[in-house]
Amino acid sequence: MLDDFLVRAALAGVGTALATGALGCFVIWRRMAYFGDAMAHAAVLGVALSLAFAMSIFAGVVVTALGMAVLFLSFTGRGQSADATLGVLAHGALAIGLVAIALVPGQRVSLEAYLFGDVLSVSRGDLAVIWGGALIVCGILASQWSALLTSTLSPDLAHAAGIDPRKQDYLITLMLALVVAVAIKVVGALLITALLIIPAATAQRFGRTPEMMAVTASILGVIAALGGLQGALIMDTPVGPSMVCVAAVMFVAAMSVRQRRA
Repeated sequence: MLDDFLVRAALAGVGTALATGALGCFVIWRRMAYFGDAMAHAAVLGVALSLAFAMSIFAGVVVTALGMAVLFLSFTGRGQSADATLGVLAHGALAIGLVAIALVPGQRVSLEAYLFGDVLSVSRGDLAVIWGGALIVCGILASQWSALLTSTLSPDLAHAAGIDPRKQDYLITLMLALVVAVAIKVVGALLITALLIIPAATAQRFGRTPEMMAVTASILGVIAALGGLQGALIMDTPVGPSMVCVAAVMFVAAMSVRQRRA
């Protein structure tokens, strides 16, 4: 079954959606969209480093994304606003990554595959990495859900409950790095944040509890992934952007339904 590239593409999309759905809720609750965008842009630099040192793309992207987080945490509090720091780091990493990829010796590299994804070329090895990363993210979320939610709602309440909010911040950062590495093959570095935010923002319109919102976001992400793949095959469009388009259409539809009910 896995010999069919369409089956592999569908499984890759579903695995990515499961990882981004619930985590996207925390990105929205913590207002970390720009931070996630910065880590996604750093993925291009991670790809360049991976190609230069002949290492795994997954490992290179995770290390670079975590490095971006460390730089951000070290630069904030030095008289510069957080959004300005993120802007410099995000676009600086993207530009350096694009230049570095162009300078990598040997065979020319297709930037489009890393910027917008190339899910139709997913191999069995890629599929194992995607689902492995997705299961790790889902496992962390399931085991640390209460602590993550408490520290998100109120750091003071988390301290009173014996929870270290700083540790939860590190966990969120680690999961974001894993998701960026997992999703780069599916939707590319420029659209990873969209797959994190849009399904979660849509689910926010219907989820009455945090748990319901997380489950709904994951389901909507899967629908967007499979719907985008189907639409791309029918209309001969890029798969990654098609997935995001389906997610955006669902968000607009959800907003329209809620406004009519109001």
